[in-house]
Amino acid sequence: MANITASMVKELRDMTGAGMMDCKKALAETDGNMDEAVELLRKNGAVKAEKKAGRIAAEGLCHVIVKDNTAAVVEVNSETDFVAKNETFQQFVAQVCEQAIGTSAEDMDAFMAEAWVEDSSKSVKEALVEKVAVIGENLNIRRFKKVVANEGCVVSYVHGGGRIGVIVESKTNVVNDAVKEAMTNIAMQVAALNPQYVSRDEVSAEFIEHEKEIIKAQIMNDPKESQKPEKVIDGMINGRINKQLKDICLMDQVYVKAEDGKQTVAAYVAQVAKEQNADFAIKSVVRFETGEGIEKKEENFAEEVKAQMGM
Repeated sequence: MANITASMVKELRDMTGAGMMDCKKALAETDGNMDEAVELLRKNGAVKAEKKAGRIAAEGLCHVIVKDNTAAVVEVNSETDFVAKNETFQQFVAQVCEQAIGTSAEDMDAFMAEAWVEDSSKSVKEALVEKVAVIGENLNIRRFKKVVANEGCVVSYVHGGGRIGVIVESKTNVVNDAVKEAMTNIAMQVAALNPQYVSRDEVSAEFIEHEKEIIKAQIMNDPKESQKPEKVIDGMINGRINKQLKDICLMDQVYVKAEDGKQTVAAYVAQVAKEQNADFAIKSVVRFETGEGIEKKEENFAEEVKAQMGM
């Protein structure tokens, strides 16, 4: 029987991203044969995936691809930031994004059932299960978005090494470096300030009425403000909802690179349009942030290592 050394375990771990104890066990079962150990990790995929499926995967990466006038962004989650930095995981995320830019799926179920871009003999879901076995953590292809710019172009921006992925789509009759630079600047704005809408036109009347009700309730619960005349209270409500819309609507936000600190994104877009003699407008934006909305579980890494090692 081969002597399984620490360097062999490290080599297999570097090749696959699998857990240390999984690598050691696989090498022991294959008498130190590296190729067979990799294959064994893959074959155990379904069992491992089932065992890990209940574990929270809130780390991971967002990845964006742009090809001509089409862009795609995906979020793939892992359990730990350590795995998110692993080359094997990063390559898998890039492959998932390649899948997304060519997909015809409208939802995650259809996407997961598609033939895998790297091997049409398996589905996306089966490819994910295999990767869970190799990496040794619960993984989740959480979401994707494909954008096709039929009236302009698309640009992308990735922040924080994949923590945030952004796509900006324009409607424009001029596509040049200046227009794309402006769109990239706006993509950076979207990453930093996370607008919920492009413009006020997208905000529903129901949303505004709901927010006004909340603001009015806040005012009426204040002993001083509630005593003001109704006309004044109405003005306060409108003023506060207007301020809120300036925060959540991209076109109303102050452009982060504005030299005077006052220019709005709408004014910046108009400026670029005039300079480039273009009919230029921002049509849509997509912003994915890794782990957004997922409740993360606090982990004690030292205790986890001890548990794995049986200490």
